[in-house]
Amino acid sequence: MLRELKDTQIEALLKDQVIGRIGCHSAETMYVVPVNYVYDGINIYCHSAKGMKIDMMRANPQVCFEVDEIKEVTNWQSVIAWGKFEEITDMKEKQQVLQRLDERVAPFIMDDSVTREHGFVDEESDIGTTVDLIIYKIIVSKKTGRFEKR
Repeated sequence: MLRELKDTQIEALLKDQVIGRIGCHSAETMYVVPVNYVYDGINIYCHSAKGMKIDMMRANPQVCFEVDEIKEVTNWQSVIAWGKFEEITDMKEKQQVLQRLDERVAPFIMDDSVTREHGFVDEESDIGTTVDLIIYKIIVSKKTGRFEKR
């Protein structure tokens, strides 16, 4: 039976997961793409290289974000959040967010050689010098969650 998640369950799922999906829309095109993220209880933080997703979010900053945990077809939970894309331009804030992303995602990367390819750097001061990363946040305005457990 399909049920609604409580606010505490929504917050827990957003904080526990590492991969979510951003949905964006611009110029009559919709696009959904998986991203690594970290959630601080207020905003969702991500990083990206320049590309279609960034171009679309710059053109239309209204986005949605989905995260889920699926154990079986009838045992899952999912959260959808709506909010506004905002690019982070302050170098100190970019460094702090990148460090938080690295600390959150790195334990799930088995091969250390992947971290550079994935956009993470050895030193937080490397941001903006050796790696061209766009750091951004989704300012969350609404969240809803559902689950099924049989």
